[in-house]
Amino acid sequence: MPTFFSYPNLELQEELKRTAEAIVAPGKGILAVDENNEGIGKLLAGVDLENTEENRRRYRQMLFTSDEMLSNNISAVILFEETLYQKTDDGILFMDLLRKKNIIPGVKVDKDVVPLHLTEEYTTQGLDNLAERCAAYKKLGCRFAKWRCPLKIGERSPSVQAIEDASHVLARYASICQSEGLVPIVEPDVLLDGNHDIVRSQKVTEVVLASVYKALSDHHVFLEGTLLKPNMVTPGQQCVKRSTPEEIASATVTALLRTVPVAVPGITFLSGGLSEEDATLNLNAINQISKAPWRLTFSYGRALQASVWKSWAGKDENIGKAQKELLQRAQANGLASLGKYVTACISSAGDMSNYRENHIY
Repeated sequence: MPTFFSYPNLELQEELKRTAEAIVAPGKGILAVDENNEGIGKLLAGVDLENTEENRRRYRQMLFTSDEMLSNNISAVILFEETLYQKTDDGILFMDLLRKKNIIPGVKVDKDVVPLHLTEEYTTQGLDNLAERCAAYKKLGCRFAKWRCPLKIGERSPSVQAIEDASHVLARYASICQSEGLVPIVEPDVLLDGNHDIVRSQKVTEVVLASVYKALSDHHVFLEGTLLKPNMVTPGQQCVKRSTPEEIASATVTALLRTVPVAVPGITFLSGGLSEEDATLNLNAINQISKAPWRLTFSYGRALQASVWKSWAGKDENIGKAQKELLQRAQANGLASLGKYVTACISSAGDMSNYRENHIY
């Protein structure tokens, strides 16, 4: 029996496309500040602060009140739901502050991972009431959303079941987001965990991305109104043989060219536990490969904030120094997104590994 479907109306298509293209504007990328309360709690504990809403607000306020120059290289910020309602000390909603700086607010909408039944793998939950939540987020001023599905490389993983589950969950999420006027950032995250080499990482990444885009097509997702947030293709963290930025760039771009439609406006890489400097160097090498048809930029959390946390150390007197760290690392990644990063960015935690096994976001 034949099937029938139609595209979103032209007005919605244009809105989604404009937002997606604005997020990947040349020289700009995304600051990911969407750690859940447990995740940011571990970071707060590292600077001897309790995991309270007030301390979470204080940290986020420090980021968002950075110099106006932040918007030179940060086009958008991914927020945790709690942050949508938080305000500065002066009573200004963070959402309003970001928009005033010409930074697009978005929100993490998945509800984190849970075990995938009868396997050693995981699935991501949160589809229940997602349309209702997306509609509410849109009214608050959000223009995009993010959903992460992690996949781990092992001797028997990721399984076909895990890959298909992640693909269909991401496609359903993307369809729901677009129905409510939000650009979906699709994040299939092939983790750094493991001792696999770069060749296996590339093959797994290709298989995962091919499955994801088949599912997006099956769910009639408007690709011009989406963004992809994938891992870079790197060896596993425990692999003895390391790869250069140029080797990582070649493997990454090859995997993308084999799987990602040209209709997608841009690709915003996750840092996945790489050090700040490695994430910047890899992005720069990726952008020096001229044959890529998409904007290739960053959507970094730890790789934009590791030096911020170290410099801030939970103390108000260090706020200016910490904000300076954020600005200079954002600028470094802005240059890398153009393939023009030349001088090493000297930051307090630039060479520190951000890898955490089974990391919770």
